[in-house]
Amino acid sequence: MSTGTLSLFFPVFVPACAAGLAYAGHRAMYLDWKTLLLYFFTGPGRTSRIILLVFAALNLKSLPLGWTARVFHSFLFHMLGARPKTLPQRALFHYAVTSSRTSLLETDYNIHKSNSTYFADLDVSRSHLVTHLLAPGMPIVGNNQKNKLVLDKDGNPVKGSFGIALGAVFCSFRREIGPLQGYEMWSRILCWDRKWLYIVTHFVVKGKVKPTSWHGKWKGPTRSKVVLKEGGGEDEVPDWTKYIHATAVSKYVFKLGRFTVHPSIMIHASGLLPERPGGWRGGDEEEDCGEMVDLGPVDVEAEWDWKKVEAERRKGLEYAKHFGALDGTNSLFDGGEDGAIGKFPVG
Repeated sequence: MSTGTLSLFFPVFVPACAAGLAYAGHRAMYLDWKTLLLYFFTGPGRTSRIILLVFAALNLKSLPLGWTARVFHSFLFHMLGARPKTLPQRALFHYAVTSSRTSLLETDYNIHKSNSTYFADLDVSRSHLVTHLLAPGMPIVGNNQKNKLVLDKDGNPVKGSFGIALGAVFCSFRREIGPLQGYEMWSRILCWDRKWLYIVTHFVVKGKVKPTSWHGKWKGPTRSKVVLKEGGGEDEVPDWTKYIHATAVSKYVFKLGRFTVHPSIMIHASGLLPERPGGWRGGDEEEDCGEMVDLGPVDVEAEWDWKKVEAERRKGLEYAKHFGALDGTNSLFDGGEDGAIGKFPVG
């Protein structure tokens, strides 16, 4: 999602799609489907048509507008009813699981899923996660003139349309995914700082990993919680990493016009942050990121509170800050001060 996309989604894209579908449905009512299907499967040239139909069915996600349909579906799916009215606050760091399959057009000359195609899947997985978790907060922050959640330095509500922009993506490849092989994308919020919301996504072998519970009506199989050995010995946690194909980290920024919205505002407006003494935003960068607050011992079995949220955020931030430091590599570009090796065709 880029800045401004969500401001156009409902007033422009949804009515346009609805009008198109309504017209197509109206025209379809007057077609003789029995005759058309009979001709398609038995008439002259049927072999070519059937082969083309099978090819298209195996490559739906890679066809023209396939990516657009997948991403728009994720918006509509959650904004129009798939999300429960309320989520438990502990769901903030829980996974959103999305299934997919490698199409033939995604397969490279090594006969496995091309590395470049992981990023299109990440767009879909992140859209499901962010829309499901933060959908309640989007209209609240979007109507900032009324709700006054985002203020400028003079204390006035910031103006502008609401949008989300992708800042960067890192992907580490562990093992290949074969042609037509199914897999799952497990995405969750990793952490946030004063500007970025970081999301981690694991590409996982399909059907091999099951959570202990689900929220809402969209559910899959579950497993029992891991039980510790008697006597305080090592636990029996399986090695989940052996099921990982790849792991990616992405970062989103929320915008009102050109003004950056603190991620904690979005999360709090969506009802997923417990109350915290002094609020979730401080007066300087260190305090804003929670580094100046001594959490003390955090009881993992206790009720979900701000200390548990902050402890989880800091744990993820240990990884995200190294990822964020790579932004500095922009300064390494010198415009070919000492020359270049060549300019090549067919890029």
